[in-house]
Amino acid sequence: MRDLPHEEDWTPDRLRAIGERVRAERRRQGLTQDQVWQAARIDRRTVQNVEAGREMKVSTLLRIAWVLEVPPSDLFR
Repeated sequence: MRDLPHEEDWTPDRLRAIGERVRAERRRQGLTQDQVWQAARIDRRTVQNVEAGREMKVSTLLRIAWVLEVPPSDLFR
C-alpha cells in the first residue's frame, strides 16, 4: 500500500489535468461552456471552475461526462 503524498504536491496537478480533459473534449465537440452547464443543469461558474482545475464534485463530473457522452473514467485517466 502506498502512502498518500502531501495534498499540495499532487492534488492541484490532477485537478488541472481533469479540467484540461473536460475543456479539450468540450472543444473537440464544438460545444460552448454555456451549452454544457445548461445541459448538465449546473451553474455556469461550476463549469468554469472544473475547467480551471479548482475543486470539483464527483457528481458534477458525472453530469459533465453524461453531457459530453464520454465515460467518466476518461476524465480521470
